[in-house]
Amino acid sequence: MLKLALGPIQYYWPRETTFKFYEAVARTPVDIVYLGETVCSRRHELRLADWLEIADRLAAAGKQPVLSTLVLIESGLDLTTLRRIIDNGRYAVEANDIGAVHALGGAPFIAGPHLNIYNTPTLELFAGLGATRWVMPLEMGREGLAQILQDKPAGLETEVFAYGRMPLAFSARCFTARHHNLPKDNCQFSCINDADGLLLKTRENSDFLVINGIQTQSAKVCNLVDELAAMQAMGVNVVRLSPQAQHNERIIEIFDRVRHGQMGPAEALAALQEWMPDQPCNGYWNGKPGLDQIEQALQFGDI
Repeated sequence: MLKLALGPIQYYWPRETTFKFYEAVARTPVDIVYLGETVCSRRHELRLADWLEIADRLAAAGKQPVLSTLVLIESGLDLTTLRRIIDNGRYAVEANDIGAVHALGGAPFIAGPHLNIYNTPTLELFAGLGATRWVMPLEMGREGLAQILQDKPAGLETEVFAYGRMPLAFSARCFTARHHNLPKDNCQFSCINDADGLLLKTRENSDFLVINGIQTQSAKVCNLVDELAAMQAMGVNVVRLSPQAQHNERIIEIFDRVRHGQMGPAEALAALQEWMPDQPCNGYWNGKPGLDQIEQALQFGDI
């Protein structure tokens, strides 16, 4: 049976909102919950002690908490926080930066989607460094994944990002601060006002990207709910859903029903349309541009 994982919150939500969110998550059928700040070290609504408190509550509810690290390590303070996460002594760690892998010193970890693992030799390298599960890069398609899974190291679990706006890139500059004509060092934490990021449109008024502090996301929402059976047949162990500002419980419920065979793929796609913040896309999975939406009839033919 596929496991459901809830990825780390990518946005900057107020402390009370975050605690209430995870109270609701504890009542859902997700199996794994990734916690912590992965985007910007300036976001301090929650400290490590708060994340550990949330992890304890989720563990008591039968979930498997994982502490995620920053994607960009930029300062000595970031390194100090990283070491505290690694030394938490209770919960597994998702490494999103090679510096985090080095700091783990061979201890078991989850290799996050930003470590750029695109082939079997690289996957073997990270397994040798202590990885127990890896998250497929978002740009990789099913054909590339199938090839890697043929020869992946024994005992290594595979996780696929299956729902949410895709994190595409990170920068030392803050796009949200720039949008508000603020310097990064005095950003006034303005991204806390955009619960689902700040949508950018093209000159033709088409949704293009979402800016989220130093992170750039897809405007469209990756949705692979109709591929769960195919993923399980390939050997995928976990599918990841990325939190959004609203309707998370409904989205989790639909994915849970599909993995248990209680809802068909077409019905699930139609149901999710109501709860998504933008239009769906599945291009990367099908070897096409990421923002493309390949229809069901084409997914199993020659593309």
